Amino acid sequence: MPMTLTAFEIMEKLIAFPTVSRDSNLPLIDWVEEYLASHGVSARRVYDDTGLKAALYANVGPEVEGGIVLSGHTDVVPVDGQDWTFDPFAVTAKDGRYYGRGTCDMKGFDALALAMVPVAIAKGVKRPLQIALSYDEEVGCIGAPPMIDDMVAHLPRAAAAIIGEPSMLRPVTGHNASTIHAIHVHGFEVHSSKLPQGVSAIHEAGRILNWVNERNAMIMAETPSAIAATFDPPHTTVHVGMISGGTAHNITAKDCTFKLGFRVPAGDDMERHTKALDDFLTTLDADLRARHPQAGVTWACNLGVPALQPEADGVAETLIRRITGDNGTHVVTYGTEAGQFQERGYSAVVCGPGDIAQAHQPDEWIAIDQFEAGEAMLRRVVDTLV
Repeated sequence: MPMTLTAFEIMEKLIAFPTVSRDSNLPLIDWVEEYLASHGVSARRVYDDTGLKAALYANVGPEVEGGIVLSGHTDVVPVDGQDWTFDPFAVTAKDGRYYGRGTCDMKGFDALALAMVPVAIAKGVKRPLQIALSYDEEVGCIGAPPMIDDMVAHLPRAAAAIIGEPSMLRPVTGHNASTIHAIHVHGFEVHSSKLPQGVSAIHEAGRILNWVNERNAMIMAETPSAIAATFDPPHTTVHVGMISGGTAHNITAKDCTFKLGFRVPAGDDMERHTKALDDFLTTLDADLRARHPQAGVTWACNLGVPALQPEADGVAETLIRRITGDNGTHVVTYGTEAGQFQERGYSAVVCGPGDIAQAHQPDEWIAIDQFEAGEAMLRRVVDTLV
């Protein structure tokens, strides 16, 4: 018997699952799979290494190429330490808004996408609607790549992927790439009165922080490319947000650790920045090892999200512009899974209801009129498949 639910009722179901990124999302995935099965749609799961999380995707309609992917993530950020007026894991309607963790980012869109399944079936689509729901987007877009790879292997290639991150239903055609590099400076401990005999990991980390400042100044002085100029800021940034090291004020620090991140707009070259960092750290490592065999620097890139590059006459962009009537230039400085779809050969665009300013906030909300407009937009998307 098909589950006959409105988009709002589906959102209520999804938000009731507290799928904070640190926890399993399998109860939600179980429910989505049951919902799809009730409409005669089979789903495929792609598990993480622990088996405690899974992405899910499904093909609605004929198994032919040229369909459209509606993509969202199932995880949400924590509510710990936030001052909520409402139950974060329930939907509260008040003053023209739906409150709840994930209403905006992005279970609201997930619900709208799932609500399109019976719509697509009833209309008898000639090209498929594909649903793709990932895990661990909030901790670095980790779950989408294996899911997309599995889709490439098992589904007919879709013509376009719509990633429904909150964009106020504007077609976002470009976003930043990002990488995070874990850096460990190794020193040699001595009493601080014997400073020249030791190597302070904290002092040497300061040389890296100075490189960060100099690199940012150099980048800001460059003339941005035409694509990068549409971003704010219109250039790459290098940032260190937290640092840890040392054991006492009178001991040269044995260790200092921190993470260094690059945010690179479409139109710039990530590789030139990471190579510059590698070259600097290689030189610093050799210098420290020459001073003491226990000293040095180790580093690794432990996260990377590709940029979404604007596509000339891209299928996804053209589709959304035709449906929304919005021909403006919209880019964002955060990353999404859209770049990962594009990297694997899909034409991709970011377009979803809600304002990113509400994401991750206490009393997260989406305007009811945005939610309803999002449903109307996706119904028009389905119409293009008939």
